[in-house]
Amino acid sequence: MCGIVGAVAARDVTPILVEGLRRLEYRGYDSAGVALLTQSGQLDRRRAQGKVQQLADGIAQQPISGLRGIAHTRWATHGVPSERNAHPHFSEDQVALVHNGIIENHDELRSELRAKGYHFTSETDTEVVVHLVNECLKQSGSLLAAMQTAVKRLHGAYAIVAVAARDPDCVVAARMGCPVVVGHGDNENYVASDVQALLPVTRRFQFLEEGDVAEVRQSGIRIFDASGKPAERALRESTLSADSVERGEYAHYMLKEIYEQPRAIADTLAERITGKSVLEAAMGPKAQAILPRVRNVHIVACGTSYHAGLIARYYVEQGAKLPCTVEVASEYRYRDPVVPADTLFVAISQSGETADTLAALREARKLGYLATCAICNVPESSLVREADLTLMTRAGPEIGVASTKAFTTQLAALSLLGIVLARHNGMDAMTEAAFVKQIAHVPEIVEHTLKLEPQIKEWAKHFADKRHALFLGRGPTYPVALEGALKLKEISYIHAEAYPAGELKHGPLALVDADMPVIAVAPNNALLEKLKSNLQEVRARGGQLFVFADPNTGFKAEDGVEVMLMPEHIEAIQSPLVYTVPLQLLAYHVAVLRGTDVDQPRNLAKSVTVE
Repeated sequence: MCGIVGAVAARDVTPILVEGLRRLEYRGYDSAGVALLTQSGQLDRRRAQGKVQQLADGIAQQPISGLRGIAHTRWATHGVPSERNAHPHFSEDQVALVHNGIIENHDELRSELRAKGYHFTSETDTEVVVHLVNECLKQSGSLLAAMQTAVKRLHGAYAIVAVAARDPDCVVAARMGCPVVVGHGDNENYVASDVQALLPVTRRFQFLEEGDVAEVRQSGIRIFDASGKPAERALRESTLSADSVERGEYAHYMLKEIYEQPRAIADTLAERITGKSVLEAAMGPKAQAILPRVRNVHIVACGTSYHAGLIARYYVEQGAKLPCTVEVASEYRYRDPVVPADTLFVAISQSGETADTLAALREARKLGYLATCAICNVPESSLVREADLTLMTRAGPEIGVASTKAFTTQLAALSLLGIVLARHNGMDAMTEAAFVKQIAHVPEIVEHTLKLEPQIKEWAKHFADKRHALFLGRGPTYPVALEGALKLKEISYIHAEAYPAGELKHGPLALVDADMPVIAVAPNNALLEKLKSNLQEVRARGGQLFVFADPNTGFKAEDGVEVMLMPEHIEAIQSPLVYTVPLQLLAYHVAVLRGTDVDQPRNLAKSVTVE
């Protein structure tokens, strides 16, 4: 996700801007830039393709300074990665502007602005916005008024921050569908896309709401709602550490990362959805040409990412009605796959350096696939660099070896891919809007689910002395059960397996007894009654059941059956993300009770870069 930083002060703000960009590097980007309003009243900028360090080196060679400024890290959507497409963009050397998100009506506005004499030097939708703000500024003389007028013309998702030579005492920001926060300092104030960027200079923040426009001056900050009326937004004191990889109040990184999931999922969705649709341009400049042509999908991954792929198959087949196959990358490498026409190859990896997955991608590029797509958490990774399309998961740094937030953000990203493919295969706008609304609600549901931790901690006591466990699910929650079993075995060293519940009679039922707890995932879906029947088979053999159930499923606690009620009304597209969370917490607390090394379990590494 692109990153934004802005500042207004009585000192040179260049160091604030550059350090802010460094703190947003984990989000992913391919270019970076800063623009300053110099003390002579002129706009000046430095831009660089590549890392923030390259921008910093450029500034060291050609110094730039000013009391008001904006900065940006860009991930290419409209226009290839290059210096000329990097932000900030200028309009007539009067307005500098940075932008996160996608402007859907940029072509229409571009034609209108060209007719007014504006010259375009980039391929970006952002340059349309800076010219539009400049045109409005000519009429009003106020950057605030210009921004308020301009955003009424924009369709899509955006976070915009601008500075102008004609109105030099302020920086102005606007939000619609992309996060923006303003920070309060001591005789200086700031704006950013994430509080992490500003923690070295302030801990006092206001979060803009949808449609808000903020005017940031050295003397103070004013916020206006979508109707132009002054708006009060709560001033919050952040308790976050300036170092994003510190555990803080948490005993282990894994627990911290479990609790970071609502924010990580929200970040993954940000700038990719509007209120009604998915913005497929977020998958890269080639997406709009490639995705309408897809007739088959082939997903390859390892470990946790493989489980994400198994869930994605339901998104693709049930939603888009396209054939989808999923396989382990290490197996794909050593067979001779048949590639149907117009097949999209999707590689999923947290690190982007997983040896088997990367090798599979390279092999796929030789085999006649329509295109390759990387779902990944590390923007500078080999997988991302080599794929035709990319969808960054935005989980942020994940230190614990057992993946948690990387998995759920992969599911969020894959759900967006599924919706886009469905749209190109006949899904109507009303259905898409319903799915988008459901997926946008997931962070809130996950936040609510985390409140079950005290009960899960009690459940963990039933597992601490066990040697084996069995996980059951049906439909899209079968891969959730697989992931739950993987987490338990990874960090507690309890032997755990997962099966589709309908397979019990085909072998696993022989293992069931009072010493082998059985964990079931039971959302309220079409397979519920079949699952209940399967679980009766467990009880009849003396198995101890632990059921994570929707409140409307009718499960009741009784002798040998423990039931934990999940949030109500979880939709099919939401359930894999939500039901994963209590299984993560269960594995964590069992491992703590058993005294294992939760964050660095034996024999495992975070990124598997060898076969």
